[in-house]
Amino acid sequence: MDMNEIKEIFFQECEEQLAELESGLLKLNDGDRDPETVNAVFRAVHSIKGGAGAFGLDDLVSFAHVFETTLDCVRSNKLEPTQDVLKVMLKSADVLADLTNAARDGGSVDEARSRTLIRELEALAHGEAPAAAEAPAPKPVAAAPKAAAPAPVVEKPAVNDEGFQPIPFSFGDFDEEGADHYVPTVQVSFKPKKDLYAKGNEAVLLLRDVSRLGEMSVYCDMDALPTLDKMNPEEAYFSWKISVTTEKGEDGVRSVFEFAEWDCDLDIQTIEEDVVSEASGDEELPMQPVPFDLSMLDDGGAAAAADEPALMESDAAATVAAAETATKVAQVASRAAENKAAAAASAASAAQANQAAAAGQTIRVDLDRVDRLINLVGELVINQAMLSQSVVENDNNGTSSINMGLEELQQLTREIQDSVMAIRAQPVKPVFQRMARTVREIADITGKSVRLITEGENTEVDKTVIDKLAEPLTHMIRNAVDHGLEMPEKREALGKNPEGTVRLTAKHRSGRIVIELADDGAGINREKVRQKAIDNDLIAADANLSDEEIDNLIFHAGFSTADKVSDLSGRGVGMDVVKRSIQALGGRISISSKPGQGSVFTMSLPLTLAVLDGMVVTVAGQTLVVPLTAIVETLQPEASAIHSFGASQRLISIRNSFCPLVDVGRILNFRATQANPVEGVALLVESEGGGQRALMVDAIQGQRQVVIKSLEANYTHVPGIAAATILGDGRVALILDVDAVVAASRGQSLKQDISLAATG
Repeated sequence: MDMNEIKEIFFQECEEQLAELESGLLKLNDGDRDPETVNAVFRAVHSIKGGAGAFGLDDLVSFAHVFETTLDCVRSNKLEPTQDVLKVMLKSADVLADLTNAARDGGSVDEARSRTLIRELEALAHGEAPAAAEAPAPKPVAAAPKAAAPAPVVEKPAVNDEGFQPIPFSFGDFDEEGADHYVPTVQVSFKPKKDLYAKGNEAVLLLRDVSRLGEMSVYCDMDALPTLDKMNPEEAYFSWKISVTTEKGEDGVRSVFEFAEWDCDLDIQTIEEDVVSEASGDEELPMQPVPFDLSMLDDGGAAAAADEPALMESDAAATVAAAETATKVAQVASRAAENKAAAAASAASAAQANQAAAAGQTIRVDLDRVDRLINLVGELVINQAMLSQSVVENDNNGTSSINMGLEELQQLTREIQDSVMAIRAQPVKPVFQRMARTVREIADITGKSVRLITEGENTEVDKTVIDKLAEPLTHMIRNAVDHGLEMPEKREALGKNPEGTVRLTAKHRSGRIVIELADDGAGINREKVRQKAIDNDLIAADANLSDEEIDNLIFHAGFSTADKVSDLSGRGVGMDVVKRSIQALGGRISISSKPGQGSVFTMSLPLTLAVLDGMVVTVAGQTLVVPLTAIVETLQPEASAIHSFGASQRLISIRNSFCPLVDVGRILNFRATQANPVEGVALLVESEGGGQRALMVDAIQGQRQVVIKSLEANYTHVPGIAAATILGDGRVALILDVDAVVAASRGQSLKQDISLAATG
């Protein structure tokens, strides 16, 4: 596996971590104070930071570091996660996502926004209110070296005969109470294996991250380094002994190595606290030689010249240079190591086993491989149907063992197909989480207070459908917040909650997925919509339209009720895009609005774009497939139930109500004259507007599951036809676009834009 593949896996994991981060922050925003929720949020940012550091993504690491520091204050109960605090953190999550996308795709991020949020996060970490974040705040203890405050100039010490630099160490950080303000010292023995470098990790970056935890001293053991002629460039020869004094303790140090602990020999121990109590606050311990130059651990990762006069200035400013602890401290650490070695080894082994078990629950598979598998299963279904058709035609008694075997094959094929389709099934949760960010952004722009409530996030649908849901949902969210919800002061005047509510719901219904977007705003102003349509010559001034038809006028291309063009609306682009996108997915959209109470947009979509349960029918000698989800019932018309209406329209009486009768063969130009309804079969279908139509066909061949083949990809768009399939006898059958046929029955040409159908 090369570096690019490893990096791609990292970014895939970042998507999961960002989703976990946003989900956790939204739970906190809703009042959830479960410590595990806080820990999950912290781990998400920490994991992104750790992976980004391995790939040298400095901008991402720097921002994640500050974000992590503030979250740690929440985790340790030093910072209360109030609404104002969480607002800053939600914005920070957005910037973290932008930085991740920029690192992956090579884009850019608004640096001014990043700097502002960094100041706000730092202010929160220091206990200041979010509003005080406009002024530069002191840097956190664990800030990166480049962010550290200037330090006094320190004269470079002499170098002894062995080339070591003596660095003084003191307990000056402890006050006269000693142990009451104890800062633990952690000793680390770190020896990389060659696998560590092969997987893209870098020892220098790990040491740099440790240095950011507190005062550190390092000893580099180069005894294993061979001569140049015997050196293997893929081998690891160096090892390090590290001593770091940090408030983060052993857990903080161990977290630095969490991505590399299985690719190195690692021993982490904390020096016992009772040693510190024996030293006075100002006592200085003897200096120890440190044969390692930490100047190579600057932000650029490059080594500086050993004899540069400013070397110690840099080390002092970065607070990454400290001495080996005193001999007395080392002796106690040695005794403590014996007691903790077994526990540490057991914990590391358990952690490794838990991670291996978790990894075994899922597997990452390229989507193209799944698509190829689905295509092959589709071909298997087609061949199985063809084989069954052939056997049935040549076997008159229908009881042979071959027939029995074919029935079992058909059942197994269906189970295989269902199982393969389940692989592509994904919950809609990721798309819904992205909408939370959209709501926040639009609310900030419009100055409105909005709360997004999501339900049915775990409802599963085909991955292809999920990928294409984001755009229409984004347009609908923008429309609901900008046009639907009133300003807070107006809502108060109307007796409403100043905070508007947008509810996003997903559920399964009749073999389809239904997504509803509801708001408690003002509803659709039908008089304004009607007048705008008249001004744009979309309808006649004297047109008699129902409420449903007026509501559907907003789906016209170029239609907008905004009084002026803004960053959000006014250009007539939005709801027409929504309708085209939904129809491209084989779905339909409808509107229900009550003035003063709000609007509900309902989208009905197929669960998958690969297979379809349909009714195979015959029309004027042609074989068609009608989607089963659109059919309410089938019936055989009687002469007494058929009524003429106007010059060419006909109605069919069904249980004391009248329903328009649509001749499918005439609409699709399969025949020039209308067929006799009594000689055919009527399919009662539900159209996109909620109204019913009776589609007249000549005969029904049967019901079966068919594999969808795109007609546009293999041929061209055919009006009234959604797709094609291959039947068991090898013939190509067309899949009917029910909504387009119903729209044509309302007097519109199939060649017109189907998005105009709602106004017929």
